[in-house]
Amino acid sequence: MALWRTLSIPIASPLGLILSFLFIHFAVTTNVAIRVKTIIHNPSSGNLPVFKEAPAFRNGDSCGSNKSDLIHIAMTLDENYLRGTMAAVLSMLQHSTCPENLYFHFLCTHSHVELVSSIQSTFPYLNFKIYRFDSNRVRGKISRSIRHALDQPLNYARIYLADILPADVTRVLYLDSDLVVFDDVKKLWDVDMEDKVLAAPEYCQANFTVYFNHAFWSDQKLSKTFQGRNPCYFNTGVMVVDVDKWRRGWYTKKVEEWMTFQKKKRIYHLGSLPPFLLVLAGNIKPVDHRWNQHGLGGDNFEGKCRNIHPGPVSLLHWSGKGKPWLRLDSSKPCVVDYLWGSL
Repeated sequence: MALWRTLSIPIASPLGLILSFLFIHFAVTTNVAIRVKTIIHNPSSGNLPVFKEAPAFRNGDSCGSNKSDLIHIAMTLDENYLRGTMAAVLSMLQHSTCPENLYFHFLCTHSHVELVSSIQSTFPYLNFKIYRFDSNRVRGKISRSIRHALDQPLNYARIYLADILPADVTRVLYLDSDLVVFDDVKKLWDVDMEDKVLAAPEYCQANFTVYFNHAFWSDQKLSKTFQGRNPCYFNTGVMVVDVDKWRRGWYTKKVEEWMTFQKKKRIYHLGSLPPFLLVLAGNIKPVDHRWNQHGLGGDNFEGKCRNIHPGPVSLLHWSGKGKPWLRLDSSKPCVVDYLWGSL
C-alpha cells in the first residue's frame, strides 16, 4: 500500500513509460479482488457481467466511527459503465485507511434491480444508497454535443446533487465511473474549501477559449461573462462540492439557466461541462493535479491512446471516448489500460 500512496511515475522515454507501467501492473496484481478474468457474462441477467465478491475492507485503529467521520462519495450507476464503477469503488476501498467510513451515493436514471444486486453481491460490506435521478429534470435542457455519451441525462445528474442528497450531507466528493484511485480519498475529502463552493484540479495552462464557440466570444455581452475572474478549465469528473453553499447559492438554477440559453443560442459543443465553467471557472478551490490525471480516454472523436503526465499520481481518469474495459475487450488496449485491467 505504501508504494501506491507515494506513487510517482517519471517519464524519460517510451521505454521508461512501458517499464513503469509494467512495474505498477505487477505490484497491483498482488492485492486485488476484481480482475478482468473474473468477469463472467451471465445470459440470464441481460448483458450485466457478474463479479467476484470483494473482501471485507476494515477500518484502521485511528478511524472514527461517528456520523461526522463519513466520507460521502457520489457516482452515477448504469449498465454501460458498471465495470468502471466496480473498479473505481474497489480502488477506493483498497487504498483507504478508513474504508468503512466511505459512504457511496449511487445515482440511476431508473430503478434497476440487477444493478443494485451487482453492487450488493460484489461489495456485501459496502455502505451505500441508491437514488433515482428523474430524467425529466433535464428534459428540454440538453443540447446535442460532439459525443452521444455526453448527451445522456445521467451525465447531468451531478448538477442536482444538492437536491438529491439528504439534507444532512453537507459535503460530497463526486467521481466519474471511468477512473481508479491509488491514494486515500480522505486526503482529497479533507481539502480546505475556504469560501469556495467547489474544489477540483485546475488547468490554467489549457486554452480556455476552445470550450466556447465564436458565437460566444464575438458577443459583447456574453464575452464579459468571465470579467473579474481568471477562468481556468477544470474537469467535472472529480469534484469536492460544499453542498450547503451550493444550496444557499442556488447554483443548480445558475447552471440550468446557461443550459436553457444554450438551447436558444448555441455557444458550446460539449455536454455538462461548459455550464459549470460559465458559473464557476475562476472561482473554485484548486486541488493538486495528482488527483485527476484525466484525458486517458483520448479525444471525444477517436479516443486515441494518451500517456500520463510525469509526476505523482493519486487518480487516473479515462475521460474521453476510449474506455479501458472496451479497449481491453477488443484486444487493442493502450498501455495505460493495463492499470485498469489489473483490478
